[in-house]
Parts: sequence; C-alpha cells; structure tokens
Amino acid sequence: MDTGGNSLSSAAPDGVKRKVCYFYDPEVGNYYYGQGHPMKPHRIRMTHALLAHYGLLQHMQVLKPFPARDRDLCRFHADDYVSFLRSITPETQQDQLRQLKRFNVGEDCPVFDGLYSFCQTYAGGSVGGAVKLNHNLCDIAVNWAGGLHHAKKCEASGFCYVNDIVLAILELLKVHERVLYVDIDIHHGDGVEEAFYTTDRVMTVSFHKFGDYFPGTGDVRDIGYSKGKYYSLNVPLDDGIDDESYHFLFKPLIGKVMEVFKPGAVILQCGADSLSGDRLGCFNLSIKGHAECVKFMRSFNVPLLLLGGGGYTIRNVARCWCYETGVALGIEVDDKMPQHEYYEYFGPDYTLHVAPSNMENKNSHQVLEEIRCKLLDNLSKLQHAPSVQFQERVPDTELPEAEEEQNEADERWDPDSDMDVDEERKPLPGRVKREIVEAEPKESEGQKGSSGHARGFDTTIAENASGKALDAGPKQIDEASVRVEQENVNKASSDQMFSKS
Repeated sequence: MDTGGNSLSSAAPDGVKRKVCYFYDPEVGNYYYGQGHPMKPHRIRMTHALLAHYGLLQHMQVLKPFPARDRDLCRFHADDYVSFLRSITPETQQDQLRQLKRFNVGEDCPVFDGLYSFCQTYAGGSVGGAVKLNHNLCDIAVNWAGGLHHAKKCEASGFCYVNDIVLAILELLKVHERVLYVDIDIHHGDGVEEAFYTTDRVMTVSFHKFGDYFPGTGDVRDIGYSKGKYYSLNVPLDDGIDDESYHFLFKPLIGKVMEVFKPGAVILQCGADSLSGDRLGCFNLSIKGHAECVKFMRSFNVPLLLLGGGGYTIRNVARCWCYETGVALGIEVDDKMPQHEYYEYFGPDYTLHVAPSNMENKNSHQVLEEIRCKLLDNLSKLQHAPSVQFQERVPDTELPEAEEEQNEADERWDPDSDMDVDEERKPLPGRVKREIVEAEPKESEGQKGSSGHARGFDTTIAENASGKALDAGPKQIDEASVRVEQENVNKASSDQMFSKS
C-alpha cells in the first residue's frame, strides 16, 4: 500500500505548479430542486463560466465525469435506497408516500426531474477524481458539483441524496492506508463522520456552526468510537467568525493532524455557505479567508481532492470556487471580473472579491483557545501514523483507454473492464427541467433548522471500507463542449424559506 507518496516532492515550494484535473458535466446546471429551494445546481455552471473567461480551463485537464452506476452507489448506500432514487419521479411520488417518508425525501430533499442522473453525475465526478489521484495522474482533482456530505446510507438529508464523499474515500482507501477528510462547510459533515466513526484509517475534521443549527451534531466531545476513537475531530463555532479567528484554529489543528496522522490523500469539502453574506449561513469569512484553507492543504503536497458543498448566495459561491480553482493551480486571478454570460449577477462592483460584513464575532478568544487546546490534546493521544494490517486488496479501478477510432484526446472505457458505458442508464436529457433562475436575497434570510434526531452509527462500513470496489471514472471532453449557452434569466423573486431540518 502507498504510505503517502505522490508525484510532488514533499520539499517542493508552495509556488510549484500542480497538475489539476477538473470534472464538469455541462448538464449539471439544468437540474432544478424547485421554485424557492435554496440549493441551485446552476451555481456550478456559473462557476464554470468564470473559469472559462478567466482562462483557467486551459491550465487543467477538463473531464466529463462518467456517471456512477447502481453498484457504484451501493458500495455505501443500501440497495433499496438506491433503487428508490432510480425509480422515483415527480409523477409517481404521490403513489410512494411511505417510501418518501422512509428515505427522508420530500421538502428539504425534493423529488425533481432527473434526480437520479444528478446523483450519478456528481458522485461520478468525485469518484473519478479519486481514481485519477490513485493512478498518480494528477496532484489535485476538483469536482465542484460534489461535496454533498449529509447523505446517509439509507436516507437523504440536508439537500443531499448520495454521499459522493464517502464513495471517494472508499476509492482512495484502495491505494492509501490513511485518508483525511476536512470539511469547511458551515454545517457539520455528519454523513461522512458517521460512515467512518469506528475506523482509524479515515480521520474526519469538521469546522462548523454548532448550537441550534442543522444537523445538530458535531459536538467537540464527539471523538470517534472503538478503533476510531480520537479519529473524529469536531470544531464547534459560533456566529460571525472571521478569517483571523478561523485560522487561529484551522492551521494549528490541521498542521498537527498532518503530522500525526500522515494521510496518503486528503479530501477538502469547500462548502461556501461559511462565507460572509450567505443566504442560509451566519459566518463572516472572506473569499480569501476561505481559500486560505485550500492554500494551506495544498502546501502539504499530498494528493488532494477538492469538492463543493453548501453555498446559497450563488454569485458568491461562483466567486469562491473560481478563486479556489486558481489557488489549486497556483494562479492569482484578477479581482476585476471579465465579461461573460452571467456578468449581471455580480453587479454593482463586478469584482471577484466581496468585503465581509461588520457583524459581531461571537467567538471569544478565550473559547477558541479552549477548543484549540482540547483538540490538540486529543490529537496528542493518537499513535503516530497508525499501521494497517496487510490484507488481500480489491482490484484497482482501471483507467479507460482510448479507442482506436477516437481522437487521441478523447478517453473512452476499456471494453474489457466493468466500467463500460451502461447504455441502459444513460441520462435522458429530455427529462431534465431547465432551471428557472430566481433573484437572490441580498442579505442572509435565515438559518437552517436544527435536528433533534440522534445519530445511529453504521459500524459495518468502517472495517470493510477498503474492501469495497468502486467502478467509475472520467472521460475526457473537448472544452468547447462544456461551454454553456446564454440562458434567459427569469428573476422571479421568492419569499419561500427553506431550512435543513
């Protein structure tokens, strides 16, 4: 097993360029959760448009993700839950009310046209990124459509249906003895923590708002169980945290984690609802402060998978993920925004960066110091770089090979592998509704509700994580094919409020 090496020298200066693979499906922006719903896949298309017009795409390998299939999703999720997601439609949901309740699908996680294809797409990008990293074909993989960290083995939660992060970690565990997961979304990364709560092969670190806030988990005292004791790190924060306070915790904690855990690969979930002015959030991070986390993780020269997540003021989400793609590449992008098809979203300043607000920071230095000391003490109780017993390993997920009649730049699947395109499960483009783009509230309109449900930890996955084979990967696409067309913008405002509950 790989103990943590990669294609970059650990002594390489931070300015050294990384090879970056970027996953994007041009259809992803068409999926639509419904009128008034704060989760808008359109933000992924806006991010891509910024990347194109800033000239960043030409510095990356741009890949269209291969859709994850049923058996790929079932490496973590229950068979009956995956079957339900595949079969449910807006037209048939009224006939399956019992199933909707059982799998927590309804208001926060609605049924919409193309739901299963959406899940296949964003999960395929995250697993494809893990495959690229496992084969040392890039240093950093990016899938802004991924990062849906609340989904559980048997249910949807918090706008998330399939947990692409867990699937990507399982893929990485085929090659790496230890995988680190870091979550900077404003919400606790409960689905990922729960999946790996009893193993010492995956460490989860979550920085999140805690206290009367969705999902209600992530107490500093939640540290893992059995072999996983001290391998879950929770950093509970209060409203208004700013860049300086955030990094007072982030840098020493992550620095110590890297020192004692020595991961072979890292996943960073870059949820943008921790930014100042988010529609559902209550933190006060600047885009540069948020991106400093990406820069810091990049500096360790360990294979890195960057994923999206929350983010509900979509103009700021696009700003953030564009800037963080530049950070991954080692390219500083101009603050002045180039003209592009979504330019009007970014007025009146038309700049990449926006100033944080003057909201009160409710995180006192004393409380932050107590949290930092408590968590550093927990980390001191870890054995340095835990050993993993050698065992028969599942076969690697093979990479696709180019077909003879295809252009050399166009990757396709090896016909002898089990990753061939499944003709029966190709997305049906006619089933996807075009998103109605709604005007965004300028100010934070509210917070997601808290959950009173107790966690039920699934311990079966922890010990068997490395024994689950995922069969998904990328296929390269011509950059011209991922250019998005100008859409008619319907700025119908909505007063309907959503809360993760």
